[in-house]
Amino acid sequence: MKADVRVLFVCVHNAARSRMAEALLRQLGGPRFEVTSAGFEPREVNPLVVEALAGIGLSLPSTATQPSVFELFKAGRRFNYVIGVCDEDHGQKCPLFPGVTQRLYWSFPDPATFTGSHEEKLARVIEVRERLRARIESWLASLPGTDTTPRTTTRN
Repeated sequence: MKADVRVLFVCVHNAARSRMAEALLRQLGGPRFEVTSAGFEPREVNPLVVEALAGIGLSLPSTATQPSVFELFKAGRRFNYVIGVCDEDHGQKCPLFPGVTQRLYWSFPDPATFTGSHEEKLARVIEVRERLRARIESWLASLPGTDTTPRTTTRN
């Protein structure tokens, strides 16, 4: 099955929220979705994100720095949905992608700002992961022609 819905998740550094959203949509949405994530100032993935995703059996194809949203734009990449997962101020900086049918903004706290022990920060990243999962499941259920039965992952 060829992917017919192309989705780009965007956040400032593409180090946490957008990477988790990408992994979750790949798992929950299945082959109908081509999923990419990018940042305005891309960095390597936050190790807590890797740990939080591993807790539900997911991994990232790469933890290295990914292309910026501007590189994707210049390369002529086209997306049906561009979804900002940071605050709206940062989301508004996203370039207009040709062919975008919808831009969405889902506000989530930045795991880079979390403080406390490793366990406390991981617990907060897991909270963000679960909020992202719920938002993606709700969004998938609202799309026409989408199987509304989400694929499940084990929660920790």
